[in-house]
Amino acid sequence: MADANLQVLTAMITPAVLISGAGTLLMSTSSRLGRVTDRVRQLTARFKVLVTDEGRAEALARDEKRLIVKQLPRLARRSRIIVRAMTALYLAVALLVLTSILIGGSALLGAQAGPLPVMLAIAGAASLAYGALLLSFETRLSARTTREEMQFLITLGDHYAGLYDEALMTSARQGVDRS
Repeated sequence: MADANLQVLTAMITPAVLISGAGTLLMSTSSRLGRVTDRVRQLTARFKVLVTDEGRAEALARDEKRLIVKQLPRLARRSRIIVRAMTALYLAVALLVLTSILIGGSALLGAQAGPLPVMLAIAGAASLAYGALLLSFETRLSARTTREEMQFLITLGDHYAGLYDEALMTSARQGVDRS
């Protein structure tokens, strides 16, 4: 028969696997939020250039300003989704750590933990799943914005078509449309 203390430790470590996954997602999600923030700053700087006399003289400056303004609500939405995902992931970590504490504490006190650790573990796993789902939505928004920027660059390339090989522009346009 296995040592009861080792069984308790095994039970306490089980939520740690999910905690580790949530931690990894939190690190990448934090990085995503930083990228959104950096992108807003880049667009702000570019917009400031485009509204100057020199910027207004640039090819397709009006279209680029429209593209920037069109991206702002999507960036705001991405930011909100990321914050919700981070909240769900932090909640998952807290619930899973609490699960481990309850398992260990009940064994230490010699008391029955009852269904509470299982319910907390399920809630923690559900919160982890919700956070991951939110991140998949955010990824789709990010990809849509990137496609729009690529299409604008193709339009800008068409504007300067004399500088480019037409076959190259056609190939680029088809590549963007397929994504």
